This record gives sequence, C-alpha cells and structure tokens, in this order.
Amino acid sequence: MMRHQIKIFLAAVGMTLLSMPSPDPAQTPANDIVLRNPSNSVHVRIHPCGKSRCGTVVWANDKAKADSARGGTPNLVGTELFREFREVSPKVWKGKVFVPDLNKVFTGTGTVKDQNTVVARGCLIGNIGCKSQTWTRVR
Repeated sequence: MMRHQIKIFLAAVGMTLLSMPSPDPAQTPANDIVLRNPSNSVHVRIHPCGKSRCGTVVWANDKAKADSARGGTPNLVGTELFREFREVSPKVWKGKVFVPDLNKVFTGTGTVKDQNTVVARGCLIGNIGCKSQTWTRVR
C-alpha cells in the first residue's frame, strides 16, 4: 500500500512542480521557483530546460529519501523528476514525471492557481489511480 501511495504522490508532485509559469529568459537561477508538496517532505526547483520547464529535487526528508532508494533511486536530491513540461493552454502544463520508487516515467499535468499555488494531477496509467495535490511555493 505504501508503494502505491508513493507512486501517486510523486506523480502528482512532478505534475505540480512543472506547472508554474515559464520564467523570463533573463532571470537567474536565484529566481527559479521552489515548490513543496502538501506534507512538506519534498521540495522541487522548477527551472528552464531548453524550451520547456523541468523540476529537480533540492531537498527531501529522510522518509522520502528512503522510499526513493527502495525503488532504485538512491540519490533523490538532485534527481530531475519533471521533464519537458510545456504550456498546453493558459495556466495548464503537461510533461513527463519520473517516479523514483517505480523507476518509470509517466505523463502529468498541473494547473497554476496563483503565483504561490499549483494543483497537480497525476494518474498511474490512463485515468486509473488518479490523484490531485495542492503544492505551495517555498520562499
């Protein structure tokens, strides 16, 4: 049961983190967005990567790190969870989400609610095992 919850959690995290607005190209890394999940166990920095946005784990608590290691990703911090996120409609982003405890990549979406809040939606396969989470900006 715990692995199933982690899968959904990380899929939602990835989608949420990547759904923030694209930065001005002149912005520096210090202006990248960092979001935290609802339980504050993972922080992801959203940053430009080519013509899209990506999300890299910058902090994780011990439990999140242990869950990731059990799934085959020994170094959760530094792992790019969100890849190639692009805006598909106003404030809605779609991309790929790497789920460390499964060592697999899935598709995810995120909706920007305001400058501090993103609602992520992730499904394990198709519309099965879907979950939404609200992520907030870390200052």
